[in-house]
Amino acid sequence: MTVGTTTPRPGTTAEHELAELQREHGRPLFALLLRLCDGDRQRAEDLLQETLVRAWQHPEALRAHDFESVRPWLLTVGRRLAIDARRARQARPAEVGDAILENARVIGDHTERSTAMLDVRRAVKTLTPEHREVLMQVYFHGASVAEAAATLGIPPGTVKSRAHYALRALRRVLPGYAADLR
Repeated sequence: MTVGTTTPRPGTTAEHELAELQREHGRPLFALLLRLCDGDRQRAEDLLQETLVRAWQHPEALRAHDFESVRPWLLTVGRRLAIDARRARQARPAEVGDAILENARVIGDHTERSTAMLDVRRAVKTLTPEHREVLMQVYFHGASVAEAAATLGIPPGTVKSRAHYALRALRRVLPGYAADLR
């Protein structure tokens, strides 16, 4: 029975008509939608279902006597839905699946590091110039005790002593960072 060419029998429900549309026209419609969806079966099935819902919402188009079969109408509606779906996907960013998120590189948040740097700079400014010079040489420029002593013109023991007292002063000024200053 072609739905578009006959009148529904008494007692036939919309569900029966929809099931009959699916049986008669589902395969060719699905084949078209599958091609239009580049082989994505799930998307094609969703569009097939949407096409049949549109048919159910417009029974006047299915019962029109102007054409022999409802198939051209269904194919046109399905094709338009597939085109609209493709345009909608192109208009928004691609969806990201869970697998992609698991493999995504994590980019660190530099806020804490930047805040810590500002705190340390403020704390270093509270030191005496002698202590600050030793810390700059040994910790910030990476000089050895002997290199720092030669650069500053003081004995290596004095470099060690000033570094010790400078770190101790920083521990008092930066109590939250005490573990980092050992």
